[in-house]
Amino acid sequence: MDPLPNGQHEPAAEIGAGGTRKSFRDELDSTRYTVVDEDWAGGVPAQYGVAPRVRIGPGEGSGRGSGKWFNLLWLIPIGLLLLIIGIAVAKGIRELPAVQGFMVRYPGTSELPGNAPVGFPSWLGWQHFLNLFLMIFIIRSGLTILSDHPRLYWTRHSTPGKEWFRIQKPVPTDPLYTAKQDSITLPAGVGLPGRRHSIGLARWWHLGIDTLWLLNGIIFYILIFSTGQWMRLVPLSWDVFPNSLSVAIQYLSLDWPLETGWVNYNGLQLLAYFITVFIAAPAALITGLGMSPALSTRFKTVSTVFSIQVARSLHFLVLCWFILFILIHVTLVMTTGALRNLNHMYASQDNESWTGFWIFAASMVVVIVAWVAATPFTYRHPRVVQKVGFALIGPAQRLFEHIDSKPGQYTKKDISAYFWHNGKYPETQEYKDLESGNFANYKLRINGLVENPIEVDMEQLRALPHHEQITQHFCIQGWSGVAKWGGVSMQTILELAKPKPEAKWVIFYSFAAGPDGGIYYDAQPIEQMSYKLTMLAYDMNEETLSFGHGAPLRLRNETQLGFKLVKWIKGIEFVEDFDDVGGGLGGYNNDHEFFGYRQSI
Repeated sequence: MDPLPNGQHEPAAEIGAGGTRKSFRDELDSTRYTVVDEDWAGGVPAQYGVAPRVRIGPGEGSGRGSGKWFNLLWLIPIGLLLLIIGIAVAKGIRELPAVQGFMVRYPGTSELPGNAPVGFPSWLGWQHFLNLFLMIFIIRSGLTILSDHPRLYWTRHSTPGKEWFRIQKPVPTDPLYTAKQDSITLPAGVGLPGRRHSIGLARWWHLGIDTLWLLNGIIFYILIFSTGQWMRLVPLSWDVFPNSLSVAIQYLSLDWPLETGWVNYNGLQLLAYFITVFIAAPAALITGLGMSPALSTRFKTVSTVFSIQVARSLHFLVLCWFILFILIHVTLVMTTGALRNLNHMYASQDNESWTGFWIFAASMVVVIVAWVAATPFTYRHPRVVQKVGFALIGPAQRLFEHIDSKPGQYTKKDISAYFWHNGKYPETQEYKDLESGNFANYKLRINGLVENPIEVDMEQLRALPHHEQITQHFCIQGWSGVAKWGGVSMQTILELAKPKPEAKWVIFYSFAAGPDGGIYYDAQPIEQMSYKLTMLAYDMNEETLSFGHGAPLRLRNETQLGFKLVKWIKGIEFVEDFDDVGGGLGGYNNDHEFFGYRQSI
């Protein structure tokens, strides 16, 4: 049965050689991009942000620059001042009889069971090095990801002026200001890769290395529990807290406690290691998955409370913990008996020989070379980074993208007051003419491997069975927003076009051109076109879709990140594969900016 009223529609020509109305492929850029140079992504210019700032209090008014902001660089002199005061206070109170008695009762260490292991096995040294090596790339690429939307929020909405943390200026009042314009550049030695809006490559580094880090962590957990090493990392008595206070006094008074790490950690070390191993590391994984569009739309009970922005903010705080831990850890290793400490971890021996130092020095050479080489290697061989990253994280992405979800998670009260614009706006005369006529002459071309290739106008699209949903948008840059979308379910389009059995992918073509030229497009697996939350939207929040958000028609597929949800759609083509479409990698951002065609995480 034809879903259109009275079966009225205009047949569209099939794909064939030379026919300008047969396919939009001739409007694509088929260049194979293999490097990141000065012309990459349209030559996006560098743009630097501001020093990290935290909002103090609820803010004043509702303007985008409202509220009081505290520059975190002030923590450096404030921290030094507090340290000096702390040292003076600790030296003073340490001479008090009550404090001396307290420190005799709680010297700083806790008793371990008699069967607790002593010393550090060699496998722990390898684990330690691998963890350090992998964390370098995770942290650096994570900073590049943060810089692509350099703001953090505690609500699922990303309303300008409501963020609690930012490393960018207040959002301008321009109503068509885009999230891509808001991204900033990081120094090449800090970010990975660091160039503005290089988030596609940063994510391959981040998610790919995360996979290795997770594997290393699983092996670590298995080994510490099978060898009893866990007893050295888990507080086994409430005495750990008074012992930690005692150790803090000893450190601050500059009369440091005896280093006994070969046998047992002091109270502060024990708490720090426990938090890092058993709280921060799992939290990094959980909060990372909390930013996945596929998982968030599937596990509604969790994501309703634990929104993407809460996950993103907590993920950032976990990053801060790791950085703080590393700085303090390295400082104390080098100042409490460097040779013995390095022998503990790198040579598995308790003495002051130079063996551990030389092994440590060699490992640092490896770390430094990798640190320096990572960014230039990424710029010269971005496809290698993409392929290796996909090989590592791809299996999980393929698993998650098969997750469908039912509507109903959000209601009207959840709709965001502000929904970011993004993408390069259409500028062709063809689009401007259609827009000026309120899209009365617009026709959506649906063809390819279908039994019923057609062109339908907006009146006919609105006559199709109406579909609406209130869903959350997940941008690859990190911002999010909830909106009500009205339009046509892609299932209805499938029933209308009748794809042939060999059709495996659906190509969506846009009126908008990408930064390097050629129109924007994206490939979607045909199985996801039957998902309950996949649709073509012509309304947003019960109003006609605006220019900035993709008029006259845009795709919604809530298992995917936002860059795949094509706006300003002018054509849909069903194909067997996408190897000969555009650059052959499944989408404009995949061809040009090294994103992936599977982005469910």
